[in-house]
Amino acid sequence: MDTRVPLSHSLWSPYDTVKDSADSMGINLPDESAKNLAMDVEYRIHEILELAIKFMRHSKRKTLMTTDIDYALKVLNVEPLYGYDNSQPLTFKETMVGAGGQTLYYIDDHEVEFEKLINQELPKIPRKTTFTAHWLAIEGVQPMVPQNPLPSEIKNLPPAVRGATSTFLGNDVLALGVSNDGKDGGGSGGVGVSKKKAGTATSTSTTERDFETKPLVKHVLSKELKLYFDKVVEVLVSSDPEKESLKNAALTSLKSDPGLHQLVPYFIQFVAEQITNQLRNIEILSTMLEVISALADNRTIFLDPYVHALMPCILTLLLAKRIGPVVKDNSPECEDTLRSQLAIREFAAILLEHVIKTYGSSYSTLRPRVTRTLLRALLDSTKPVGTHYGALLGLKNLGSEVLKLVLVGNLKVWYRTIIEENELELEKEILVNTVIDILRSLKVNLEIGGVSNGNGTDNNKNDYVNNNNNTNKDGDGDDDDDDAMEVDDITEELKDKLRKRLGAPLSEIVLAQGDAKDIVKGIFFGEVS
Repeated sequence: MDTRVPLSHSLWSPYDTVKDSADSMGINLPDESAKNLAMDVEYRIHEILELAIKFMRHSKRKTLMTTDIDYALKVLNVEPLYGYDNSQPLTFKETMVGAGGQTLYYIDDHEVEFEKLINQELPKIPRKTTFTAHWLAIEGVQPMVPQNPLPSEIKNLPPAVRGATSTFLGNDVLALGVSNDGKDGGGSGGVGVSKKKAGTATSTSTTERDFETKPLVKHVLSKELKLYFDKVVEVLVSSDPEKESLKNAALTSLKSDPGLHQLVPYFIQFVAEQITNQLRNIEILSTMLEVISALADNRTIFLDPYVHALMPCILTLLLAKRIGPVVKDNSPECEDTLRSQLAIREFAAILLEHVIKTYGSSYSTLRPRVTRTLLRALLDSTKPVGTHYGALLGLKNLGSEVLKLVLVGNLKVWYRTIIEENELELEKEILVNTVIDILRSLKVNLEIGGVSNGNGTDNNKNDYVNNNNNTNKDGDGDDDDDDAMEVDDITEELKDKLRKRLGAPLSEIVLAQGDAKDIVKGIFFGEVS
């Protein structure tokens, strides 16, 4: 009879583990069964350890803990082990078992007195896992809550970490406007200098891109979109008169093409960079405003996420201290340059009105913030006439409620600090005429009905204006007499109130207008006497 121990294909000995467990339970287990059970036990233990090591690595630890084993058992749908805690290290003791002196390691159980266990205080109930929510940003503004970092901490972070995206255009597109102006210099020397500058710019941009941190999400553009963007940008910044038709075609394409969604952030960034670097070029600024208008008119483009990037561009051209080339005040070109600057500001005011009307419902704080910015620029005595003109146009386009609540109440201070301190008659005339046009926009056209009270006065009118219907309306009388009659219709009480509201100088200018009666009626319309 062969008494040799059969070979086992596992690290677990069938005789030292499985056989001992079977004997302790009174089971007579054959050798072949013990060998198969030992192999299966080894496989199960390996599986548990592999899962536990995964949990350990995901927890950024190098020490395997009992919780890792518990998580592994839960994943394998095995009942976890109870009675093991990570807070107290396990103490193993060694003993000798059996006749052969086999070494056995066991955990030394800590004995606890029953009386002491009953009399001690109950432990605190552990808190349940809860979740709290806080605002990261509310309409682009980060609230000052403990969970959010401080602004000083954000500024100290590198641009790539705090979310600032590197420019997609590089320095090549920004230099197009300058390079186009100096393209006709001629001569080999000019070409050599331009090549040298181009090489320097290329090496600088290459150096910058070598150290650029790539974002986690890559924005992939097709070759067709990239080519389209390059061609449109080249045409928009070109000063060649022969490319005017191409520029109009590019603007028409931006206004109507439906497949420009991916290029919208790049066009907006291009506009912002051109406005920042080309404030002395009226043509470029006008073209950039046309680009913004074209993007806003394109119904297939969703511009809501980019309003916060468009508003600085529009407000810069509306309130900038100086737009266009630098011209001396007494030069003959001063007036023409001022007119061209004001035209840019008028265009920007129209775009501001369009953006606020279109996206004001999505951004509830957009109108108040713009109003506060415009009022601050209007009352700043250090700003030039262009800034005040742009602020007046911007407030005018915000509606009659803003004019009555914000502008009219500050005109007295504004006239005293801005108009009276200005020495140039042309600038005074422009600002005063703009204010009169704004006040004229407050006129209210009311159809006077035939309902009257017992004294013959209309019930729908207040005591500010006397109802005199005996004016000459058949066209046979003199216009000056009609204007004088309208001014005479305004009561002295209302004139005094107008002087208190607007100041004496501006009130006299308003009363000198032909439609002074309607202007005064619009200023005080809706107020209780």
